[in-house]
Amino acid sequence: MARHPQYDRGEALHKAVGLFWEKGYHGSSMKQIEQALDMRPGSIYAAFGSKDGLFSEALASYAERGGEELAAHMQQFDSVVDGLQAYLRNIAYSCAGTCPSKACMVVKTLLETSHTHSTLARQANEVLAAIETTLANLLEEAQARGELSQSVNCGRLARLLQAQIMGLRAIAERGLSEDQLADLADDMAGILDTYRARH
Repeated sequence: MARHPQYDRGEALHKAVGLFWEKGYHGSSMKQIEQALDMRPGSIYAAFGSKDGLFSEALASYAERGGEELAAHMQQFDSVVDGLQAYLRNIAYSCAGTCPSKACMVVKTLLETSHTHSTLARQANEVLAAIETTLANLLEEAQARGELSQSVNCGRLARLLQAQIMGLRAIAERGLSEDQLADLADDMAGILDTYRARH
């Protein structure tokens, strides 16, 4: 009879995301991982293969959740541009909350591992490229609906929007007040207005 694992994989990944998001790959020791997941070393290796395997799955889980949250958010808006502007403002609001880190886990991973762990750096870069593509697709949809000027290069604007999202999360680490972050998000959201179609 096959033995079933004595843990909830989804819950283990959730806990791993929290630890790695806060401390990063190099800053998370195996002892901390064992404590965070409440699993013995042998169980962790049996389930995920290695620390690298666990981190990779945690990063993928974080990215998947982020994509689901963006999709659910956008469904609330008839206007794509309005939805993206609200998304920026929501980031400012969430940065004032109790996340393990204000900065994005994917960006933190890319910065931390670019010169130390090429495999994880490549995964982070691929996630960011996929997010950029998602944003470009949303902007192309907005353009097709007549929300954006036909002269807008959606790929270029998607890259600018991603830079704003990354920058907003990163600058929140400075300890800006909620009002300062909200003002910054408003300023960033306002940039999208300059690309709107003139009717």
